[in-house]
Amino acid sequence: MAEGAIRLEGRQQELLGARIGGGRYQIIQIHGTGGFGETYIAEDLHRPDRPKCVVKKLSPSSREPKHLKLARRLFQREAETLEKLGNQHDQIPQLLAYFEEETEFYLVQEFIAGHPLSNELPLGHQLPETKVLAILREILQVLGFVHSQHVIHRDIKPSNLIRRAHDTHLVLIDFGAVKGLQTAGDDEFVSDLTIGIGTQGYMAPEQQAGHPQFNSDIYAVGMMAVQMLTGIAPSQLPRDADTGEIDWQDKTHASVGLVNVVQKMMAYHYKQRYQSTDEALQALKKLSLHTTLPSMLSDLLQDAMPGQEEVQATQPWPTAFEEGDDLPPTQPPPTQ
Repeated sequence: MAEGAIRLEGRQQELLGARIGGGRYQIIQIHGTGGFGETYIAEDLHRPDRPKCVVKKLSPSSREPKHLKLARRLFQREAETLEKLGNQHDQIPQLLAYFEEETEFYLVQEFIAGHPLSNELPLGHQLPETKVLAILREILQVLGFVHSQHVIHRDIKPSNLIRRAHDTHLVLIDFGAVKGLQTAGDDEFVSDLTIGIGTQGYMAPEQQAGHPQFNSDIYAVGMMAVQMLTGIAPSQLPRDADTGEIDWQDKTHASVGLVNVVQKMMAYHYKQRYQSTDEALQALKKLSLHTTLPSMLSDLLQDAMPGQEEVQATQPWPTAFEEGDDLPPTQPPPTQ
């Protein structure tokens, strides 16, 4: 067993059954770990049916007053964002509680039963174009609401979208990296929170430099579209040394119309992208019937011939990888 798996198993045993929040929430599983802390699945013992919930613990790296102040602001901002967004949109988890215990901070959120979108994107498998279009429209619609509340998510990726079990809608999770639009006069700690947060491969260039824009989220959606259309993880796609653009168009069978829309979504410079989710949605709607009809026919043929291999298939990794090499993961584990 790998060393990391052994540590996680030991941590599971250590925390299993532990209670937090004045004894209200009983941990039943570690859901994920990261640089800022841990995420648990817990049961709410103060409710008769003991429903599951997601508990995020933020552990400051230092107990120095300056660092605790920064952690408190990060914690409070995520709580405020979830409170505002989750209460107004069905595809964003609701905030149930937040509290501080022994200089560690906890957020309690609605548990979303389902599976991460990353489960639907195996390496080497290209999704049919009609499915890609449906996914893009749904993500952009949810993002449109988020942006209307003056919030940039900054960590759009397949593992942060949950396919909800009861209705198959996509739910956007993990608002720990959000950035609200700031006004002049905000203190240095808030601006510090904007630096270098996101996931490599999906993160726009300006976001990596600490200057996220609303359409930095659109860039991430575009990178997800490329992953769906090529079957290749974003980190494995080459970038043009002169332009900075990702080279991917020759690795998909998608229509020219969709390729052009996706390319504009993920243009290297943010001023050359769609400036809003509405613009991107309108571009998707304007794709002509001639663009999507071949893909629709392909989908129908695929459904009519179960057991046949998908015609849209690629090799999961570049030829640079030799047999027996350890293949790198495509992205971090899902968190809520």
